[in-house]
Amino acid sequence: MAEMSYRTALVTGASSGLGRGLALWLAKRGLRVFASGRRLPQLQALAAEAQAAGATVEPLELDVTQADATLERIRELDAECGGLDLVVANAGVGGVTHAKRLQWEKVRGIIDTNVTGAVATLSAVLPQMVERRRGHLVGISSLAAYRGLAGHAAYSASKAFLATFMESLRVDLGGTGVRVTCVYPGFVKSEMTAKNDFPMPFLMETDAAVELMGKGILRGDTELTFPWQLALPTRLVKVLPNPLFDAAARRLR
Repeated sequence: MAEMSYRTALVTGASSGLGRGLALWLAKRGLRVFASGRRLPQLQALAAEAQAAGATVEPLELDVTQADATLERIRELDAECGGLDLVVANAGVGGVTHAKRLQWEKVRGIIDTNVTGAVATLSAVLPQMVERRRGHLVGISSLAAYRGLAGHAAYSASKAFLATFMESLRVDLGGTGVRVTCVYPGFVKSEMTAKNDFPMPFLMETDAAVELMGKGILRGDTELTFPWQLALPTRLVKVLPNPLFDAAARRLR
């Protein structure tokens, strides 16, 4: 596919972590970035930091768990800015959902954000991108998508859904001029991972992860997995027979 020139981008979940880092990274490379999230003060602080660096980040208060409102607002934004070139569905939440203590409310919160919210974000301007024959959709999945992690059924499943959704989009959109990228991060320092009380091998600094992600997106990579030290064994675990995987996963919980 020919190299794409990016003018505008929307990054959801930009109040902190990877989303915040990516929004600033893209803005510093000349894009007009709309940074969305539920916490407006954090988004305003991000916009001020970008302005000080000579870049443009525009805060957009948005709660992706309100799927219909999200869809409508992003469509409006697309029309207002003359067309979004890049849409990054980054907003995501985690949390323990152990089968022996499963709480529907917690599962629903994860699905509303990681599945319904992400798909609403990506679907909002897809028809317009196809019509324009240009655009780039990015979904932030996780290495947890490859197999069901012990105690994290909802999170693993939500990221597996998004990964499969992105793959189907990629196949369907071949030849349309619309790019599709699925990102599979491992453990990255953020507010979400700070709450984890289990080992996080090869934990990455946010800036390093953002650099890998940003460069891969602008290259038009269809998939990005990092860090390689965790991505490689995770891919290999995918082909383990269930009895071996189950025994290993239970020891890690």
